[in-house]
Amino acid sequence: MTNQSIGEIVISPRVLEVITGIATTKVEGVHSLHNKNVTDSLSKVAQGRGVYLQTDEDGIVNADIYVYLQYGVNAPAVAVEIQKAVKAAVYDMAEVSLSDVNVHIVGIVPEKTPKPDLKTLFDEDFLNA
Repeated sequence: MTNQSIGEIVISPRVLEVITGIATTKVEGVHSLHNKNVTDSLSKVAQGRGVYLQTDEDGIVNADIYVYLQYGVNAPAVAVEIQKAVKAAVYDMAEVSLSDVNVHIVGIVPEKTPKPDLKTLFDEDFLNA
C-alpha cells in the first residue's frame, strides 16, 4: 500500500496549549496554572493561562509552564512528572514532539485551598459545551 495524502492537517497552537494545560493540571501535586503577568489575561497571544509555546524557525516547539503546587509535595519530582505528562499528551494527541518543557514553580498553595475547576482553566473553550 502507498501512503496517499488526501489533504493537509493543521493543528492550532491553541490546541497544543489546551492539551498542555490539561495534562499539567492532572499531575498529582499541581494546584493550578499561573499567568506570567497581568497583561497576559488581557492578551489574545497568551490564552493558555500559564502555558506558553514557542516555535522556532526550524519548527522546534518549546513549552514554558507556570504553576502553583500544593503544599507538602516534592517540587522537583512534580516538575519532572509535569514534563513527562505534557510531552506524552502532546505527542499522543497531536503527534507533535516538544523539544523542551520548562516548568516554572511560582508558588506553593496552602493546604485545603480548593483547586480551580477545569472549566475555568480555558473558559472560552467550554462556552458551548
